Order: sequence, then C-alpha cells, then structure tokens
Amino acid sequence: MWIHPEEVLLAGPLWVSERANPFFILQRRRGHGRGGGLSGLLVGTLDVVLDSSARVAPYRILLQTADSQVFWSVACGSSRKEITEHWDWLEANLLQTVSIFDNDQDVTTFVKGKILGIIAEEKRLQQGEEPEEDCGKFREAELKMRRLFGMPEEEKLVNYYSCSFWKGRVPRQGWLYLSINHLCFYSFLLGKEVTLVVQWSEVTRLEKNATLVFPESVRVSTRHSEHFFSMFININDTFRLMEQLANIAMRQLLDNEAFAADRSLPKACKTLRNVSALKRDLDARAKNERYRAMFRLTQDERLDGHTDCTLWTPFAKMHVVGQLFISNNYVCFNSREEDLCQLIIPLREVSIVEKADSSSVLPCPVSISTKNKMNFLFANLRDRDFLVQRISDFLQRTPDSCWGDSSPLALIGHSASSSVPSPSSAGSDSTHRGRHFHPGLPTASQGLLQLYQQDAPEDLGPKAMKEKMKEEAWNIHFSEFGRGVCMYRTSRTRELVLNGIPECLRGELWLLFSGAQNEMASHPGYYGDLVETAMGVCSLATEEIERDLHRSMPEHRAFQNATGIAALRRVLTAYAHRNPGIGYCQAMNIVTSVLLLYCPEEEAFWLLVALCERMLPDYYNTRVVGALVDQGVFEDLTQGFLPLLYEHMQQLGVISTISLSWFLTLFLSVMPFDSAVLLVDCFFYEGIKLIFQVALAVLHDNMDALLSCSDEGEAMTILGRYLDNVVNKQTVAPPIPHLHALLTSGDSPPPEIDVFDLIKSSYERFGSLRSDVIEQMRFKQRLKVIQSLEDTAKRSVVRAMMTESAFSIEELEELYCLFKAQHMTSCYWGSSSSAAERHDPSLPYLEQYRIDPAQFLQLFTALAPWLCGGHTPSLAARLFRLLDQNQDGLVNFKEFITGLSGMCHGDMTEKLKLLYKLHLPPALCAEEAESALEATHFFTEDEPRSEEGKDEGADSEEKKDVQVKDYRYYLRMWAKEKEQKTETIKDLPRMNQEQFIELCKTLYNMFSEEREEQQLYHAIATVASLLLRIGEVGKKFNNGGGRKTEAAQAPPTASQTPPAVSQAPSTTYLTPPTIYQAPPTDTQSPSPVDLQAPPPDDPEAPPPDALCRALAEAQLEPAAGSDEEARDDGSVSSYSVVSASSLACEDLADDTVLVGGGQQRPGSGLDADWSISFEQVLASLLTEPPLVDYFEKKTDVRDKMAACNAKRAVQRQISSASEQEITQHST
Repeated sequence: MWIHPEEVLLAGPLWVSERANPFFILQRRRGHGRGGGLSGLLVGTLDVVLDSSARVAPYRILLQTADSQVFWSVACGSSRKEITEHWDWLEANLLQTVSIFDNDQDVTTFVKGKILGIIAEEKRLQQGEEPEEDCGKFREAELKMRRLFGMPEEEKLVNYYSCSFWKGRVPRQGWLYLSINHLCFYSFLLGKEVTLVVQWSEVTRLEKNATLVFPESVRVSTRHSEHFFSMFININDTFRLMEQLANIAMRQLLDNEAFAADRSLPKACKTLRNVSALKRDLDARAKNERYRAMFRLTQDERLDGHTDCTLWTPFAKMHVVGQLFISNNYVCFNSREEDLCQLIIPLREVSIVEKADSSSVLPCPVSISTKNKMNFLFANLRDRDFLVQRISDFLQRTPDSCWGDSSPLALIGHSASSSVPSPSSAGSDSTHRGRHFHPGLPTASQGLLQLYQQDAPEDLGPKAMKEKMKEEAWNIHFSEFGRGVCMYRTSRTRELVLNGIPECLRGELWLLFSGAQNEMASHPGYYGDLVETAMGVCSLATEEIERDLHRSMPEHRAFQNATGIAALRRVLTAYAHRNPGIGYCQAMNIVTSVLLLYCPEEEAFWLLVALCERMLPDYYNTRVVGALVDQGVFEDLTQGFLPLLYEHMQQLGVISTISLSWFLTLFLSVMPFDSAVLLVDCFFYEGIKLIFQVALAVLHDNMDALLSCSDEGEAMTILGRYLDNVVNKQTVAPPIPHLHALLTSGDSPPPEIDVFDLIKSSYERFGSLRSDVIEQMRFKQRLKVIQSLEDTAKRSVVRAMMTESAFSIEELEELYCLFKAQHMTSCYWGSSSSAAERHDPSLPYLEQYRIDPAQFLQLFTALAPWLCGGHTPSLAARLFRLLDQNQDGLVNFKEFITGLSGMCHGDMTEKLKLLYKLHLPPALCAEEAESALEATHFFTEDEPRSEEGKDEGADSEEKKDVQVKDYRYYLRMWAKEKEQKTETIKDLPRMNQEQFIELCKTLYNMFSEEREEQQLYHAIATVASLLLRIGEVGKKFNNGGGRKTEAAQAPPTASQTPPAVSQAPSTTYLTPPTIYQAPPTDTQSPSPVDLQAPPPDDPEAPPPDALCRALAEAQLEPAAGSDEEARDDGSVSSYSVVSASSLACEDLADDTVLVGGGQQRPGSGLDADWSISFEQVLASLLTEPPLVDYFEKKTDVRDKMAACNAKRAVQRQISSASEQEITQHST
C-alpha cells in the first residue's frame, strides 16, 4: 500500500535490499522469507516482542537520491506480489520522469507530491464506504491477526496485549489477540513459533489467580486443555474484556444471535491510541449494564456520562457526596457511602433545570424541579454549563407527557392504565365492547386481594392496629423523603421494607422498587394492545398456560373463580406473546398469581417483565439457565460460609435438589404465603442477594440436623418441615392453608419460626454479600452451566442416533461437534439465512441446530465419500433437497446423519437406492397435492343436484352423513400418515431418459480419485449400454397399451398432448449442460465409444449396426447414418449425443415439470416412453465386480473428520507460506 512519505535515516541494518535503481530501493525485512541465519532470527524475535509494523509489512520501497543520506519510505507491502506491483508502477510511470530533473530536492518534492496525490485519490474513492475510526497502529494489529491465524475480514479484533503464554514450564513472550469470537496468541522467539487459537464458545472456565508458579495469571480452560497467560501490563483490564467476550459467546450459545456492533455509539473526539471502536463499544456496554442494574432501569437506557458532585438532602440537612449519572431518560444520583442516599429522576417528571447562584458554601450548583413540586440541588459540579446543556438536550427529546407516545402500541392506549380517566360511559362502552382488556374490568384498577376484601368488616384487633402503624410509618416517610419515582431512597427506606410493607401499599412499592413503574409509564397502552393481539393465538405456550391456570394457588379464593383465572390467563398469555424466547415456564404462574393479588392487571404484567428480563435473568427460559446458574452460586456460597455442611450436603446431593424450587418461585411454593410474601417485599428492594441470604440462613438454622442425616430424603424432610413452619405473626389476612404443610405435617410439628427473625438473622450472618460479587460468581457459573447443557444435548443426540445410524459413539460426537461448529461459524461470519431461523430451542435436541444449503455443501465436500469434482455442488444440492423433508430449506442433524450414514456405512442396495433417489424428483409434488385436493372436494362437497324430488330434511341428513364419513376418512388418512412406512425397492418410481443421463454423469465423475479408476469406467460404460438396451426393450413392450392408457388419463388439450415424460408426477431438477469426456490415459482409456459398443466378451450382444438402429429408433442420435460413419467419429458416442441433445434445451427452473408436446422440442432427443426401474439398475450393476466392490466398501469417516478439524490450521500454514513466497518477479 502507498503510505505517507516518512523519513528513514538508516536503510540497511535490519533490511535486505533486493532491487535497486538510481532513485528507488525495494527491501525485505531480515528474518522474513527463507534463510536469514542468526541475524534473521534475532530481527524476527525483536519484531514480535516490540510489535513492529514490519511483521505486517515485511517489504518496503525507499526513495533515495545520490547526494542525500536521507531516505524516504513511499510504499510497504505484506507480500512480494503486492510490493512488486508498486515497484513496477514506479518504474513505468516515474522513473523516466524523475531522471530529467537536475536538482535532487526537486526529485524528492515531485515523488512525495505524486504519492500523496495517489493516497488522496484512494481516499476519495472510499468516501462512500464506512469511515474507519481505528488508528493506524490498531489496523496494523488487526491485519497481523488475520494473517497469522487465517481469519476472514468478518472477524473483528477488539484489543491486543503483550503477555507470556506458559507452554509447559517455559513462558513464551508474545501477543494476545482478543477478537469477538476467538482468543489468539502468537510468539516467535529465536525461530520457535507458538500459535494458539481458542473459540470463546469452547471456554468452560475463565479465572484470574495468583500462585507461586503463575503469578498474577489468567487461566483459560476448555473441555480438553488449560492455558495460562501472565505478565500483563494491566491484568484487570484484560480480564474484564475476556469476561465480556466469553459472556457474548455464551449468549450466542443460548440465543444464537450474532454480536452486533453499536452503530449509534458517538464518535470519539479524537482517535485513541491502540483502542478500537469495538473496545469502546464493549466498555460502553459494561458501563450501561452497571448503570441499569444500580438503578433498576429499562434495557434500552444508555448512560451518557457521570460526574462527581454533592446532593443537598433536606431530611438530613447535609450535603451528601456521590456521583451524578445522566442518560437519555433519567438523571440519577448515588452516594459514595452505601445506602446513604439514592435518587432517580425521570426526565418526563422534570419541569425546570437551572443554574443556581454560586457561593463559597455551594459552588457551581444546579437545581432540578419536578412536576410534583420537589426540588433537588446538586453542587460541586466541575463542568456545570455542559451538564445543563446535556440535560436540556435530553429534555427536548422527551415527550411532554408520559402519554405522548405515538407508537402503534399506543393507539388504543389510554385504556390500559388505571391512572388515566376513561371517557364518558356511553363512549367507553362503545369503544371497549368486545375487547379482552378494558378499564371496566375489576382487575384493571385494583388487585384481587383488594377486590375480595372490600366488603369485609373492619378489623380492630391488635394485628390490624399493627398494620395501621406500618401504614402511618410509611406516610411519614413519604412526607419526609417524597413519594413516587423521585423518592429519596435511604437506609431508613430499607428498615421500613424489612419490617414489612403494608398490604395497601405493597403493589405501589413493588412497582417502584423494581423499576417496573418507569417501564409502564414509557409504554402507555402497550399491555392492552398486547392482550388483544395475543388472545386467541394458539401456541405451545398457551396450551401450557391453560394446563397450569387452575394449579396456581388453588388454595386462595381469588383463584377459585373466573375473574382471577381470566386475569392470570391474560397476563401470562400477553407475556408469552411479548417474549417468545421465554414463552411460558412453570413457576411463572405462581409468581404472577401473587403479583395479581396486590396489583392491577397491567402493573402485574410489568412486574413480571421486570422479574423475567432484569431481576431474574434467564430464569424462565426453556432450560432455566438463570436458576441453574444461581444454584451453582448458592453452592459456592455454601462452601464459603458453611464448609462443613457443604461437604456433607454434596455427599447427599441435596443442594441442587432444594435450591431450584427456592429460587424459581422466590420461596412462594415452599413457605406459607403470608411469610413468603415478606421475602418478596425484600427481594424487590434488595434484589437476588436477599434470596441467597435467606437460603443460607435456612441451612445454618438446620445445620446440626442436616449433619446427622444419612440420606437425601431425610434432609429434604427436615428442610421442608422447617420452611412449612416459618410464620408471619403480624399478618391481618385470614390464614391461607399451605398444601405442602398439610401433606408433610407429622404428629409433633417443629416449633414455629418467625419470618422477621429469619430475615434479621440472614442480615446479621450473611449481610456482607455484595451484588457485584454475586455477578462475578454468576459469570463463572454461567460458563459451567451452559457448557454442561451443551454436553447434555450432545449426549442426548448421540444416544438417540445410535439406533438410526451405523456410526460409533465417538464418530457421532465428533460429527455433532462439526455440525454445530458449522452452525456457530455462520452465526458470526455470515450465512444466507439468519441464525435465529436455523435454531429453535423448543425443538428436540436432534432438530435444534439446522444448516442451510451453503453450509451443507461445505460439510458434504469435507465428509462425503461421493465426491464428483465439479459435479459435487450439484450432487450436494440434490442430497440436500432429498433430506429436507419439510421443504423449509434447512437440514437438521438427524437428517444430515441419515444421508451421511447411508453413503458411508450402508450396504450396496442402500447406497444404490440413495444414489437412484438423488436423480429422481421428490415423491410428492405440489401439482399432485393440488390434484388430490381437487378430487377430494369433488367427491365430498359437490352434491348431485338432479334429485330435486327429495325434501330438504332428507338432503340435510345426507349431507351430514357425508360430512361424518369425510371426518372419519380424514382421521384414518391422518393416522396412516403418522405410521412409520418402510420403503422397498418396488416403491421407487421409474427413471426416465433425462434422469438416467444425470445418473451416468454422476457415476462417471465419482470414480476420478479411485485406484481402480479404469476398471470402474469400463464397468459403468458396460452397465450404461446394457441399461439403454433394457429401456429400449421395455419401450417396445409398453408401447401399445401403455401409451393409450396414459393418453386417456392425460387432460385433453387443443393439440391432444401425449403423456408426461416422467412417470412419477413430480418436480424435475436439471444441472448445467456439460458433455462428459473420459479422462485420457496411456493404457486402455475407455473412450466414449465404449458406451455404444458392447463389451467384446459378450457373445449375445447385438451387432453394432443393430444397436445403432435401436438407438436411432429411440431418438438418441440422428437417424440416417452408417455404422462406418459412427465408428469413424471416435469422439462422438451415443452417450455424447444423448448428453448434447438433452442438455441443449433451455435451462429449466427447479419447479418445472416436463410435459411432452404434440411434437418434440427443438434440439431434444429424449424419448417419452423410455424408462427403467431401480431393480433393473441394481441387477445391471451386480454384473460388474468392480462396481460391486466399490459400493460394498465401507468408508471410514474418521480421517475426513480429522482433516476437517485441521482445516483451519492448514489454512494458517498456507497463509504464512504465502508471505514467504519467492516468485519469478525477483528474477
């Protein structure tokens, strides 16, 4: 590439001159290419260690003048070919021109101007392309990564670091390259090269540790190996990036969604040295995630910036030091001291933002006022003007009111929120008549508990008074700290939550603390429209919902009637429609039932959204990954806090059994309702750490009893009885019977445990748990859980395919890994279809991963034994269509193994049957299906109208009887379709001439790499000739009655068209026209004439002239021609003429059905009556021992799989070798 001319003082020490003229020198870096000796090894090592650009561009061109000692570099290149092109251009265009200059300074000025002009022109031509943000140094590193590891351009480098890779006990200093999908390492020290490539999706463990052997190292573990890296400049930064990339890979395994760069990321003010745009993107994502988790904000919220400041707190009469965060919809504050103060101000609530007067006590203050008359004063802001301007910009983009959303989901909008007044009663009735959800529903404005307690007499007992005192305490808190989203959240707020939220405030505060209130306010009308869209749509999720509706808190009277059940159905169905990736999972019904008790329907829906998508991520997907991850975290916490109990519980295998139900239902299914709902209060305020604390407290309280247990059942009974007796002595609601307690109660129930004491002890003993530590532990467990699920899926697939294929367990496991790798590679390197279309987690394991035709071709070429050279893509496409039974353009693993097993391990009949079917259209085509449907309608719907004498009653009875018969008929037909059909060779349709020609082409291309190639060519020529004669004989036998019968069945046309060419009414697939010529050899090369002439050792074969006449009658070659003329033309045979005549016709589309006309097509020599059966093909091939041996031979696929696995390494070797090429350009 041309580069900006740079001054070079020393041209010789590390470079070797290869070409020179009076003005230019072409040089090669020492150590690059062949030879180099010790100096080359030293230079190569130096380049790697110091990350020299010469590793990317080992060739360069210098400008020199006779009187100057200074050189100018004008071009560099990564290969000899590239640099030679630049050299040739300089000699052709500049050398003669600069030779006429008298002054060396003029030469230098002219050449530099010319090079700069070329660079400017290249930039002008690239203006339409996306501009590159990365600096030149980083682009060099990315080119180096692609060259060293054979990566395509789609693989984007995120960052690279200098470090040591421990190979054995010897550290190898080199460079670690972290891309979106791979971890790569390269080292070159004194001739010893080390190359490592690890896919992030294969990583099972990633941890940072410090030992005596590996100080401050990072360990990367896969299923088969461990790698240690150390001596980083900043190991924490490197490890955080590695965690992010591994998380992205795990997300791909879960959702199969490729990584998409954030195009809306603002451009950097200046190009940052050695920091890529992707690194900035990932850093921004990490900050956004921490920001959203800290303040429970929606998933689309992006942090714009943060700054240090102080907040005036009127309740404490003091300035609190902390950080101010600004995003597109919120201004948030968090104190430096934990739990001292937290504040969330939605911009939709802001009325005024202004700069207050500065003073020595209050420097650079900013005042923010809200619509509910609250005022917040921030001070000590370093860049106040810029901050106020940013907030003003975001305010301008904020709608005037929370109902200003003009999205389609808001068109029916206002009815969905109870806070919006409904129109007049008449208008409301007419507007909402027929809708599933409207403000008139009882559950639209209040929770089920309030609905069923509104007529109850007022309770004046001590528990009721205690509840009144709680309400009063919260009212005092609201008057002092504010109410609603903008409330100051302090340690006092936590104390009130731990003491229990009053029932009348529970729904409001759940909505506030979970962040669901913000999401509901920003999506007005969304729930109502979603219910209308989702109701009536039948799916697997709706069927599961209907099955579980009456199992959701059946002991509570709110769900013993149609009102509660209908509300539960609407919420669950709406969420299943909103998030098809989750749909519905058991335990969602229990949690949603509790939400509906305290919240109106729409609020319960948004609380469920907050739970499933933010507070309990991945808990309720198809494989409950999130719950399994937290189960692993709980085991690690138990090991850390209760080590003795952990060892004993691991022996019993109890922890994994008990914890899953605790986490999935937030203890609602294992504790009395009044007690569990207090844990839900704390959970919405504290998050998942509260559940971990309580779970550890439960184990701690039962430690002595659990240590004395001898089996799992005894431990389960102890924990179950303990949780059944956790009571809430302050509840005012009537007791709700707990089914689990009723079933497990014994003669002597254990003492009751106050739930408030349990919560208090959990904070006292395990309150040191931190959310960031839990997230770190979650990452570690996520790798383990997802890879364990992938291994389980692989074992299930292998176990299911063992009986359906002849491959061994090891071969099936390796094939599954290759099939999945092909799918995963296309996820991040592109494919003709999106990964989401090709992966459906709801399907069985055998059918989850699917590949498209392009991916299938790659696997077919790498693994299939039937390779046909240039004909291979055509054969792979036919096999793909044959295996694609549901015609969706995708093939799953089961279908792929079925085809590959038939080719590799089937007997001769199975292989020939597969090969025969590859040259026939599908058994059932669209035309046949339509004709069958028309016939069914004709016999079932159209009644004879000539019997007018019958009365209407008799007519209706007859129609009813016909309909009943039709119903039963279709049931029988459906049952017959579901039966497993065993296909025999007699079920295969006959093959016409055009299909026979394609079969011959495939066979001729199939033997090109066999040792007995000549014998196989001769054998197939003999078989083809025999089958031609068999088809001729069959035509003569069937020419009489068969033609009349077919003509009678064919639909009459104006020209009375004869029957179709293909006897099986189906689609015909054609390949591009090619005429095969046998490969020339020195001895006994089977010429094309072999197809025409019978074998010499066949005494009963007809003479050549008789065969020619038969072929002429079959219209396989032009009639009129003597036997001598045919023999004289040695390059033309009957097969050649058949190919030419059949393939000279125009190309047909894939769905074309060949139908014979009154006259043959111009240039076509096909015979409509000629056909052969599979039995005839099989019998003919059995006469040739070479063909029998070929098709009876079993193929070992292990070598091909090993070659496929080593393909990337081979590509890297080829890539490296291409840079060391010594071409003829240098001579």
